[in-house]
Amino acid sequence: MSFMAVVSQEIFSALAQVEDPDLHRDIVALGMIRDVRISPDGHVSFDFTLTTPACPVRDQLHEQARQAVLNVPGVTGVNINMKSEVYRDSRLNQLELPNIKNIIAVGSGKGGVGKSTVAVNLAVSLAQTGAKVGLLDADFYGPNQDQMLGITRTTLAPDQNNKITPPVNHGIKLMSLAFFLEGDSPVMWRGPMLHGALNQFLHDVKWGETDYLVIDLPPGTGDVQITLVQNVPLTGIVIVTTPQNVALSDVRKTIRMFEKTKTTILGVVENMSGFHCPHCQKVTEIFAQGGGAALAKDYGVELLGRIPLDPEVCRLGEIGRPIVSENPEHSISQIYQAVAKKIAARISIADNAAIPQIIES
Repeated sequence: MSFMAVVSQEIFSALAQVEDPDLHRDIVALGMIRDVRISPDGHVSFDFTLTTPACPVRDQLHEQARQAVLNVPGVTGVNINMKSEVYRDSRLNQLELPNIKNIIAVGSGKGGVGKSTVAVNLAVSLAQTGAKVGLLDADFYGPNQDQMLGITRTTLAPDQNNKITPPVNHGIKLMSLAFFLEGDSPVMWRGPMLHGALNQFLHDVKWGETDYLVIDLPPGTGDVQITLVQNVPLTGIVIVTTPQNVALSDVRKTIRMFEKTKTTILGVVENMSGFHCPHCQKVTEIFAQGGGAALAKDYGVELLGRIPLDPEVCRLGEIGRPIVSENPEHSISQIYQAVAKKIAARISIADNAAIPQIIES
């Protein structure tokens, strides 16, 4: 066996000692190591393909892989090209949505808890990692994601195939009923019309390659939610609540609905978790404390994050500049980014577990 072949075998053996802490398998068995190249002077290069660009342990895995290869005798240097390839939720194969890999719904038990703000900032946080992200504004009675993303309300004309190209801003492809309303016209629709609109927004929009389609739901457990869970295999749902008991009472009903429809609950986000003072930087509790944590414990789901109420978040949302896009270093942005990574990790675990035939090859 040639020297190169021996070194190559030892490199793969060394990398097989590195385990993905979320997927609980080594990175070689998971098919993450690709295109290994060894130069005559012992310099090693390879692609390290993660299951999501939002991987929360990206830097940790990079360093572990680098050290593992450097410890192989004869290796003089290592160059790792970190890439990502988001797995597709296999249940979406039943829909004619070949380019959408995962669908994440964001819901709440009642209005006024900041659900749409959470949805848009999570979408932008995912896009900032390099993921391809779409946002479907399914809050048909109060669509406002166009304003939050700073996209001018404009008429969208279908192409020759009756497909609509969604506008893009902050790296997010958006479809909203707001683009088709005139002024302050109210939406006075019943179930069948809501079903038709949701179906069109999924199938008649040119979403293109989309790693994560985030759906901003209306509050509660009405027609849109029922239509969605009956017709679309959701990868999972994120529940948004505020800490006080009156909000928690409503959100419990929402969680029970999604449990009954066997929808995966990715976790709970506690929004308006205290007031973040922009002057002294202290957080003052303004509602009851610990509501989100108690809710997560009661239903065996993860508390993804606690997001304080900050005037800057509100101001930027009003003018179409989400906080994570405008100021990614802000403490609130960092919470959103951490929540987005947790969600991406949970989805990767679920998608990976559903396709063992791929990771065994």
